[in-house]
Amino acid sequence: MADLFLALIHHPVVDRNGRIVTSAITSLDIHDIARSARTYGVRTAYVVHPIPEQREFAAGVIDHWRFDFGRSFDGRRREALETIKIVSTLDEAIFDATTVSGSRPIIVHTSARSSGGVSATELRNKLDAAEAPPIMILFGTGFGLAPAVLERADVVMNAIVGPGDYNHLSVRAAVSIILDRFRGR
Repeated sequence: MADLFLALIHHPVVDRNGRIVTSAITSLDIHDIARSARTYGVRTAYVVHPIPEQREFAAGVIDHWRFDFGRSFDGRRREALETIKIVSTLDEAIFDATTVSGSRPIIVHTSARSSGGVSATELRNKLDAAEAPPIMILFGTGFGLAPAVLERADVVMNAIVGPGDYNHLSVRAAVSIILDRFRGR
């Protein structure tokens, strides 16, 4: 089975009006994505943010569960948070994943608005193939990844679509659904 990586991108992302912005890191995203990543065997989940103070905030959340009261309170949370790595750019995440896995990962773009891409089933079949290359799935915060991130992707994944017209999942929910489609039994 191929190495699987995630990158939670906070810049460049778009706001509700389509402007390029930088979104804030939330502790809920860190905790919930770490737990999903650990459950589904993700090698590393990168939290990507260009602002040092935001990276320090994320490190503080993680350190609370690694060293402080949280370590003795809930060891499972600490174990999950060990999957998280905080970086400043997508390039840094790709470089690290390449170093760890031995080859550059296939970069998969996700969006609530994408169609005409590949399904999770098609990508899962690639992951399950013998000698499959590593895969890095990109998730955007705010109102999604900026067009510049799409241009860097090797593959565009179809959006998660429910039975109705409403489609505005939290990034935490989207990560969990996609990981289950990739790695669930």
